[in-house]
Amino acid sequence: MAGAPHHRNFRQQQLAEDPPPPQAQDETAPPQNHNNSNPAPPPAVPQPRMPGLNELYEALPEVAGAPGPMVRRGGRSIQYNWQATKVSVKERLQFMFNNEILSDVHFLVGRGPNVQRVPAHKFVLSVGSAVFDAMFNGGMATSASEVDLPDVEPVAFLSLLRFLYTDEVQIGPESVMTTLYTAKKYAVPSLETACVEFLKKNLSADNAFMLLTQARLFDEPQLANLCLEMIDKHTNEALQAEGFTDIDLATLKVVLERDTLGIKESKLFTAVIRWAEHEVARQNLEPTPDNKRKVLEPALKLIRFPLMPVEEFASQAAQSGILTDKEVVNLFLHFTVNPKPPTEFPSNPRCCLTGKEQTLSRYRTVESRWGYSGTSDRIRFRVNKRIFVVGFGLYGSIHGPADYSVKIEIIHADSDEILGQNDTAFSCNGSDSTFRVMFKNPVEIQPCMDYIASATLKGPDSHYGTQGVRSVVHESVSSETVIFNFSLAVGNNNGTSVEDGQIPELIFYT
Repeated sequence: MAGAPHHRNFRQQQLAEDPPPPQAQDETAPPQNHNNSNPAPPPAVPQPRMPGLNELYEALPEVAGAPGPMVRRGGRSIQYNWQATKVSVKERLQFMFNNEILSDVHFLVGRGPNVQRVPAHKFVLSVGSAVFDAMFNGGMATSASEVDLPDVEPVAFLSLLRFLYTDEVQIGPESVMTTLYTAKKYAVPSLETACVEFLKKNLSADNAFMLLTQARLFDEPQLANLCLEMIDKHTNEALQAEGFTDIDLATLKVVLERDTLGIKESKLFTAVIRWAEHEVARQNLEPTPDNKRKVLEPALKLIRFPLMPVEEFASQAAQSGILTDKEVVNLFLHFTVNPKPPTEFPSNPRCCLTGKEQTLSRYRTVESRWGYSGTSDRIRFRVNKRIFVVGFGLYGSIHGPADYSVKIEIIHADSDEILGQNDTAFSCNGSDSTFRVMFKNPVEIQPCMDYIASATLKGPDSHYGTQGVRSVVHESVSSETVIFNFSLAVGNNNGTSVEDGQIPELIFYT
């Protein structure tokens, strides 16, 4: 009995001297035997406890209106553990776009008061662009934390970064050209292609000259060719657009060199003079004829004055003051003298059509003996679709090989305006075949309007067509149906009608 109290006092003293255990003893552990002769093991060293996720959340600062706990990153509050809310790599990279989180470089984009500071991530940029890769990882890589880009527009640079981070293309009419420049500068061909495709879809006669200038500036030959094709097909509309007078001289020369412009040379000359007036103003010169010629000098020799009717040349170009007296005299000689003397201006015809030539025949059979006494053979016609007439097929002599002089015309039936003409000649071999006589320039025929085809021949009696039809349905090479309707051209017509006569064929393009 005497030993029990003694044992309690010893244990109480031991507890008082020993430090408390770091944590509660496991209740499932076997009880210690204090009477064991073996010494007790040394007490365990206390270990730091790792806080749980809930405790971390509780320790984060509260932000009013935030959906969850927030932390500060790069001077701004962001949701903690945002990564868990992004289920794909695309979503995570999209979140990083234009975001300070983990950014390791900043770009100062633009100049003056419009400079914008844009955060980015070197790794993402280097993966998407060889230029950025060289900038950050090459032998002369920059160590600067900020990069100046004064030649790039902020909206274009953000379009580039958005594409590199997300594959998304966000461009519009106002930003597409600056984005194209930026994509080319940083060698991102996929974005270049997207910009060019956008321009193709939005190309029109109104903006063709503006886009042509930009395409040449940015070395986009495919886009430049599309612009030129648009100008060929809609030359009048393109020349009337504001962008035409803003082009540079080199672009003007490229246009004037083309054989495929769909416009009368006199109208083209008028448009070129309008360009010269704007160029004189840009150079702060007086708008005198001499100064207009000065700014036009390299391009003036590309205007095809010999293609103009002599009346139009006399009333316009000859009196413009742009040409020298010697040039005017030489051109008048070219118009009036045979054989025609050479001229320093080109005379090869322009043809705005690049498709396949087509021929409409309006007679079913051929007969003999059609005479000529100076009266024009004429037939009235209209079509249901826009076409370009480039010439007529005419019958030749019944007496064997012979030569004819001929004047062909297309006249607007309501206004009597001569839309196209050519004084020329042709030779025939005596067969009942047709022989081609062509206009200098294609003649545009608008749908649902009346025109008169006229041919004035001088030569021996010829074959003529019979069993003509009033309406001819022509299936074009592009699978379009062109319907021609013929009617009598009242007045002097040398006997040509819907049923019989000359002008058996119209040669045209759609």
